[in-house]
Amino acid sequence: MKKEIKTGEDIITLVDAFYKKVLIDPLLGYFFNTVIKLNWEVHIPIMYKFWESILLNKGNYTGNPMIKHIQLDKKATLLKEHFTQWIKLWEETIDEYFTGEVAQEAKKRAQLMEYLMLSKIEKSRESNFIQ
Repeated sequence: MKKEIKTGEDIITLVDAFYKKVLIDPLLGYFFNTVIKLNWEVHIPIMYKFWESILLNKGNYTGNPMIKHIQLDKKATLLKEHFTQWIKLWEETIDEYFTGEVAQEAKKRAQLMEYLMLSKIEKSRESNFIQ
């Protein structure tokens, strides 16, 4: 049965289920498995904190995802279709496990991130870009 996103445990469920899909996804898995070769024991707790801060208003995330994605784009070009697939998997995962206002907010926030990241990444490719 679907439930509302209310706790850190809910965030863990969401993030874990999402990244299981990402890792085996033909379009996105390449970035995680080949290009950046993440240390998942380090990365996943950061993602928990990131989404907790956004969805549960727990101010414990201090990173800069924009810079990380701009750096990734320099190694392997990130395109609109990558972000579209990211959103598709994210929303699919939310719909499998959760319902309610926070679940809808998680979708809205991801869509906003998609737009902002893609815009910034595209601007970062210009010769006069300042970080």
